[in-house]
Amino acid sequence: MQRTRTVLAIAWVLFWLLMISTAVQEYLRDHDHGMWKPVLWETSSALTCTLLLLAQRHFTRRYDYLVHAPLRWFARQLVWLPVYWLAFVPVAFGSRYAVYALAGDAYTHGGWAEVFLYEDIKMTVFFFIFATITFGVLSFHAMLDEKLRVERANASLREAQLLRLSQQMQPHFLFNALNTISSLMYSEVARADAMLVQLSDVLRATLDVGERHLVPLEMELRLLRGYAALMAERFSDRVTISWEIDDALLACAVPVMSMQPLLENVFKHTVEKRRQPTAITLSVQRQQDTLVLRVEDDAGLLPAATPAAGSAAAAAGGADADRSASIGVGGIGVRNLRERLAALYGDRAAFDLIQLSPAGVRAEVRLPCAC
Repeated sequence: MQRTRTVLAIAWVLFWLLMISTAVQEYLRDHDHGMWKPVLWETSSALTCTLLLLAQRHFTRRYDYLVHAPLRWFARQLVWLPVYWLAFVPVAFGSRYAVYALAGDAYTHGGWAEVFLYEDIKMTVFFFIFATITFGVLSFHAMLDEKLRVERANASLREAQLLRLSQQMQPHFLFNALNTISSLMYSEVARADAMLVQLSDVLRATLDVGERHLVPLEMELRLLRGYAALMAERFSDRVTISWEIDDALLACAVPVMSMQPLLENVFKHTVEKRRQPTAITLSVQRQQDTLVLRVEDDAGLLPAATPAAGSAAAAAGGADADRSASIGVGGIGVRNLRERLAALYGDRAAFDLIQLSPAGVRAEVRLPCAC
């Protein structure tokens, strides 16, 4: 952006140098002295236009986000056109009067009505030229920003795919799932068969998303339900999972694998470390123009809350010290999710880990909702 400003400043200076040289040449055709006069005329115009343009840019910069809605952007700029009409003549002509007086001369021109009409027509033409150039520059940089965001999203997606293969579907996870199935094969054939179906569905779902950045919520839930069923079967005596999903939102687009890392976090940092049952709630709701994805448990503790909880548990004695577990906040899955949200949505998305009372952690993702 700084380089663009420098180029525009140089172009602006060259433009007015051209205007000054042209005015001087026209003046010399009819006069043989007083060359400073056309220089003053154009210089005063240049300085006045520069001040007006800088003021306009300063006060309209906050509307740059409207560059994707050209009519609204230009409407904000048009508010400044009357300012040009009213301010140019008093400022430019006032400076000319002052310099002429210092030189012991008198500045003459046509009637004020004629002057205002002529100069305001010129200002209108210049105004729209300046506004169009500014819009073009802002659009160009918005395009570059979007391109950069897409590239970041591609990089994050590739990292997410590697993460999915190396961490979420890593050998120890498959080993644990298959080991659980093996232990049930002879005693509970129906449960073993159900787990094989769930494992197959999870693997198939991870392949179906391919290289997509966004998927319908329905597809995300398919992967999530398969993973949840597998883990619930593995920890059948220590976890209960409830679902609060608004079916009207199933077609809404969400980042691929946006909830699965959060659920995995609960199992890894809470369920596996506790002897007592853990209740997990997964919900998707719409709040006005925001889609809210939540994964919530009733036992986890954020790291900041861990020391106090640990001390209290230790004071209660022995086995009770294992009743609370802290949830990871800086793991690969969570960090990757934050980066993908930033790449896909910028400041329009948010991710928070919220400590519940007396225990429990809510992982909450907020996305702009257009469905």
